Amino acid sequence: MNDHILDRLAATIASRQGGDPETSYTAKLLAKGPVKSAQKVGEEAVEVAIEAARGDAEALASESADLLYHLLVLWTAAGVTPDRVWAKLEAREGTSGLAEKAARGQANGEGE
Repeated sequence: MNDHILDRLAATIASRQGGDPETSYTAKLLAKGPVKSAQKVGEEAVEVAIEAARGDAEALASESADLLYHLLVLWTAAGVTPDRVWAKLEAREGTSGLAEKAARGQANGEGE
């Protein structure tokens, strides 16, 4: 496994799956399934947006860390590995965001 903090955090989160919800917040979230994790991601995303709008860089960094943690919990709850997400990002690397979005729209029958 890569030695990036997100990979290490993902491994820690995965190790909590099936753990005791009484002793681990992560195990408690995972026991509640992807719907609860998705809700937490939404809450944290709103908090990130609020801190960005306020211009508080320190609070934005803190809330962003919370968002990334909860996103990794959601991925684990939904059976998505970070490597799968990293592969998607790598496939898009070097591609214009507008071109990539247009290609996704065409593949989904959208656009035109």
